[in-house]
Amino acid sequence: MRAHCIMNIPFEGPGYISDWMVQRGVSMRIWKLYENPAVPRAEDVDLLVVMGGPMNIYEEDKYPYLVGEKKLIKACIRQHKKVLGICLGAQLIADALDRKVFRNNEKEIGWFQLVLEKDARGNEILSAFPETIIPFHWHGETFDLPEGAALLGSSEACQNQGFIYEDHVLALQFHLEITAQIIEGLLAHVSDELTKDPYVNSIQEIRKGLEHCPANREILFHTLDKFLADKK
Repeated sequence: MRAHCIMNIPFEGPGYISDWMVQRGVSMRIWKLYENPAVPRAEDVDLLVVMGGPMNIYEEDKYPYLVGEKKLIKACIRQHKKVLGICLGAQLIADALDRKVFRNNEKEIGWFQLVLEKDARGNEILSAFPETIIPFHWHGETFDLPEGAALLGSSEACQNQGFIYEDHVLALQFHLEITAQIIEGLLAHVSDELTKDPYVNSIQEIRKGLEHCPANREILFHTLDKFLADKK
């Protein structure tokens, strides 16, 4: 499997997704767009993983590499490649599917419960998800659900927490891949976003929430197994 991972910022890497790749014997090339805007050709991709970042998807003037990144995502979806987007990556996928990305009513940073959508519980790709999970969140934006996409679930702060599109595109607004190292990178670089809002954890609460990582890692691994079953 030709796996490629797009990183938009140095401190938001693939985390446990890399662990899954190692365990399954899959090599994954990392493309650090903040260093070099080059991206792979869609024709050379079996799996495209698009990671997060603090930027807005429309900030192309400030982050010009977003232009090429968006074209790649659209091309991969059009060619029915497997595409997995995390946080900003999910928003870029929604944009590629002609939906608006906009400021959510609430900023959501920390560990908050997500309830799996009733209709999503029968989807084989999501079979490892329990009815409720407590993943990590770090976002102030949300998106409209693309036409033809199946909603994954919702939290109190954000209705559209993810979706599946035609069984080859998986968009997750939340983070199952998060590790202690990524958490510390976020806290070191963007802790100024930890304002006193209803759905924003303190630094202490964020660190304590790492206790949820083992369960989320297991859900992630099973989900990737199902999502990529035909690519092994």
